[in-house]
Amino acid sequence: MKLYSNEIVFRGHPDKVCDQISDALLDAYMKGDANSRCGIEVMGGKGKIFITGEVTSKSKVNITSVVKRVLKDVGYEDNYEIINNLGTQSPDIARGTNKEVGGAGDNGMCFGYACRDTLEFLPLAMVILQKFSQEYDLLRQKDKRFKADGKAQLTGIYENKKLVKIKTITICYQNTEEEREETDKIISNLFKKICDSYNLEIENILINPTGKFLIGGFEGDSGLTGRKIVVDSYHSFAKVGGGAFSGKDPSKVDRSGAYMARYIAKNILINNPKYAWCEVQLSYAIGISSPLAIYIKTDLGDLEVSNYLYDECTVNNIINKLDLHNICYEDTAKFGQFIS
Repeated sequence: MKLYSNEIVFRGHPDKVCDQISDALLDAYMKGDANSRCGIEVMGGKGKIFITGEVTSKSKVNITSVVKRVLKDVGYEDNYEIINNLGTQSPDIARGTNKEVGGAGDNGMCFGYACRDTLEFLPLAMVILQKFSQEYDLLRQKDKRFKADGKAQLTGIYENKKLVKIKTITICYQNTEEEREETDKIISNLFKKICDSYNLEIENILINPTGKFLIGGFEGDSGLTGRKIVVDSYHSFAKVGGGAFSGKDPSKVDRSGAYMARYIAKNILINNPKYAWCEVQLSYAIGISSPLAIYIKTDLGDLEVSNYLYDECTVNNIINKLDLHNICYEDTAKFGQFIS
């Protein structure tokens, strides 16, 4: 028997709010110009939201309008001072990312992972927490006693690398502190319902262990784009790459390379039933279109990599294959980049 823990933050956690703002702005720029180059960083806290980074785009975007819309969607007030400090992409970077060159927007090492634990080809504990955070978001939209901010941590009992029981679930949820006994029971039942669908027993539930969670969001803590990279990836069940995702257009391989690595790992399992799990690393150099290296590891050993796969993993081919000019990046920032 072994104990192992993983965690998730709710959509209303300050860091996740910053991720969603970064990606909502990215979506707005790419809607009018699919070739926009964006690296948008957001910091929020104590009445202010600071937006910085680089954008080169033909689109004209009302920054304030986008930020206020995201805040309302998340469940925050929108009465924040919004400071726009965006600049343009360095011409030194643009030389290597234009249409003719199609190079990576930065150096990057990216990881993708898939396993047979669930229908989603993701670790079971990770899927449980993702579903819980999604259900919590629906709950707080219907019941105003539940506020946006929060997180959950699952400590599981593992036998032969399989989750067999939940030792402790720790849930911290912001609320109005009205009728706490009832709201705590709602939260417990919500989590139990998800675990019941996987026939998992829960030994212990901790809810707001300090006893109170009234002050949250940007009033209780600061937020920063890209600070929840492990939550965004595989909850520490697999390796994590060198860069965050949100606010970056698909020429940035921190994002597109990680998406492709996940795609490769998942399809290896789909097409090869003998493997229980697969982990893929792609690495890139700024301004170069093809990956420097591709490494594929499975539970049965390392796999040989064909030249064809190197061709498939050029930056432009990834963007076209995964249709990365036509997805809603804001949605990817809500509950984790990989939910299916």
